[in-house]
Amino acid sequence: MAKTFGFESTTDEVLEGVNLSGQRVLITGVSAGLGVETARAVVAHGGTVVGTARDFEKARRALAAVLPPGASIELVEADLASLSSLCKAADELLAQGKPFDVIIANAGVMACPRGKTADGFETQFGTNHLGHFVLVNKLVPLLKSGGRIVTLSSAGHQISDIDLDDPNFERTEYQPFLGYGRSKTANILYAVALDNRLKGRGIRATSLHPGGIQTELGRHMTPELRAQIQKRIAASKEAATFKFKTVPQGAATTVWASFVARADAVGGRYCEDCHACEVNDDTTSRAGVRSYALNPARTEELWRKSEEMAASASPFKA
Repeated sequence: MAKTFGFESTTDEVLEGVNLSGQRVLITGVSAGLGVETARAVVAHGGTVVGTARDFEKARRALAAVLPPGASIELVEADLASLSSLCKAADELLAQGKPFDVIIANAGVMACPRGKTADGFETQFGTNHLGHFVLVNKLVPLLKSGGRIVTLSSAGHQISDIDLDDPNFERTEYQPFLGYGRSKTANILYAVALDNRLKGRGIRATSLHPGGIQTELGRHMTPELRAQIQKRIAASKEAATFKFKTVPQGAATTVWASFVARADAVGGRYCEDCHACEVNDDTTSRAGVRSYALNPARTEELWRKSEEMAASASPFKA
């Protein structure tokens, strides 16, 4: 009988009895928080991890604190806010020619002040979505049949649909959480588009909400922004039961979707608390996924716009 997991499940509980020997996994953002815990859990269960990081020393320190003696992961320098950096990292991995079983698009930024990536894109859309769009698409040839692509989105996608007419806030007043919501919706749409394109090869893609976790992702949270998110939670139907997760609980859905869940159960879906969610357009609820984030037409519009934006700034071709 299959085990049932939920809100309080941890990475090690989800992977109990799971042998990941022979599995090679790419994880973006292994210098803090969920990326470090996900890498630890994969290695602890026999898998091999290749991790991307912008700051190697920070990543080495964070990993050394959690990996067992003698264990290590391969680090690749990659800055999600620089398409040239991502193309260089991808080219290095392609040159190695070693296949991956799973790619986990974990890294990201949240509610940061208005800014631009190295290529001139709004920071959150450029980093959270476009950076992964470039990196993952270039690495797809390395994915084995039966592989998976798991993208970390957020319940923050419920804040806003994408705006492909003004992705860089050139005509819209910039609001940190609005930018975050757009980028997290883009993460979900991208996963759906990938799943549609790759399932014929036996590769499935999914997205997920890890839960509310207090990690470095919140480093840009001012008192005003904290008040905004607390107000959103307090106004939701789930206000009375909301609580933060620990980091191992937060990374549990990632390892569940990557290694435990049936491919058909998560392919093209959005997951939370170790299960695939149903569409929920009730704006007073934080549960589930908004229908606009799974809209087939929007997935294709985003893909075309992302190709256009990436091509304008780098030699990348999707």
